[in-house]
Amino acid sequence: MFAYAIWDEREQRLVLARDRVGIKPLYYYLDDKTLVFGSELKALLENPNVPRDLDHEALDAFLTFEYIPAPLSIFKGVRKLPPGHTLVLKNGEARIEQYWEVTQGHTSADEAELSESLYELIKDAVRMRLVSDVPLGAFLSGGVDSSAIVCAMSELMDRPVQTFSIGFDDPSYNELAYARKVADHFGTDHHEEIVRPNVVDLVDGLVGYLDEPMADVSIFPTYLVSKLARRDVTVVLSGDGGDELFAGYDWYLAEKYARYYGMLPGHIRRSLLPKVMSLVPPSSQKKGAVNKLKRFVEGAALPDSLKHFRWNVYLTEDAKRSLYTSELRDTLNGTDTYSRFVAHLDRFGDSDSLWRQQYADIKTFLVDDILVKVDRMSMAHSLEARTPFLDHRVVEFAASLPIEMRMRGSTQKYLLKKAVESRLPEGITTRSKEGFSIPMKNWLRDELRPMMEEVLSPQRIREEGLFDSARIESLKSQHVSGSANNAHQLWPLMMFQIWRDKYLSVGSKV
Repeated sequence: MFAYAIWDEREQRLVLARDRVGIKPLYYYLDDKTLVFGSELKALLENPNVPRDLDHEALDAFLTFEYIPAPLSIFKGVRKLPPGHTLVLKNGEARIEQYWEVTQGHTSADEAELSESLYELIKDAVRMRLVSDVPLGAFLSGGVDSSAIVCAMSELMDRPVQTFSIGFDDPSYNELAYARKVADHFGTDHHEEIVRPNVVDLVDGLVGYLDEPMADVSIFPTYLVSKLARRDVTVVLSGDGGDELFAGYDWYLAEKYARYYGMLPGHIRRSLLPKVMSLVPPSSQKKGAVNKLKRFVEGAALPDSLKHFRWNVYLTEDAKRSLYTSELRDTLNGTDTYSRFVAHLDRFGDSDSLWRQQYADIKTFLVDDILVKVDRMSMAHSLEARTPFLDHRVVEFAASLPIEMRMRGSTQKYLLKKAVESRLPEGITTRSKEGFSIPMKNWLRDELRPMMEEVLSPQRIREEGLFDSARIESLKSQHVSGSANNAHQLWPLMMFQIWRDKYLSVGSKV
């Protein structure tokens, strides 16, 4: 993992580069006179040549997907260097080139051989990341990915692995029992907490660490588990990347089931069923059958042209028309929010459908959401987070696997589970994926409601001129009453407003 700048005195050129997968960030601003670059947006803003003008395309993408995709940034003119790329500046001319790409290969080995090869590769990636002069540990959720990392660490280290887990009061958001089961199995030095954070105090600080608006609510538990780990270690290993490489997300199954769902008449899929499901109140639980079904029906009603990304859309085109003011809609006229996302699906048209989805997630969700979250929240505590699954050898190995080794029937991460099932406690590889999340939808009705009312007040919204205040009032009313779960619309709006207060200077173009 790296982002670096090298000044070549002999050639009189500057070389910027970012690691293959995008574990570390690199922002830059370039005009005809100046190149400003750094690993944090706030560093660039120290230079008066960098304008603080809002990029409306980035804002639209953020409200749609809850993060801002590279190369966009929230500021017009500031860009992110894509992963696996270099920027070379010489004689006043800048050239951006790609030096690494993950492409789908093909392997003919049998399952047993592939299983053992995968585990040995993961183990070697872990071994390389155990090199440290400071105390080292691991995040442990009790899921397959983090458990596999702890398994390899326990085989390689001559002392108990220090593991760290957090949970919440709400049982559906608490996975400590699974983490404890894995910790006991490997005899780790386990640290856990049930946290009751003052979320109002946390929010402002987290926005400062992020630099850009980001609405992935798992920033909260990532920040808190990083804080817990930093009391005892300086470096942690995490299981990030496993879901993208081995097809672990719910939306891969959703896309598979959607093929059968698509056999229903269009008016039933796009009109009748969405209306019926809208009448069913959401559950306060983390997932549950009702919430999963509602999300599936919502996604399936979106245009087929969005393909895989319809399961990641949180603000539809219809919702935007009712939320955005006419001025903002005019500014975005002709902007296709989805084109840069769908382009990744079409990058390798001869690959299998599942790998195209995984590739698109590696290029978007992984780099601009997951890795941003882990990097910023760990570094907020001066904690270095290392990601063995994102060793480029593991990435390339995963890309070479036949589709049935990634998902067989409804079993996701098939080969990864085969590689570790005999090494992990019973039940870990068969439990359903939960994700690292918090009860944001419940907090917005309780602890965070006063903040929501303040930052999304009708007067403020009208004065700023980007959003329709009446529509936001309706979203708030529905959510507070429990008739709808609008957390994925309200929380991004709140994060943008809080970010705006912190970063947009007087005189900026909004």
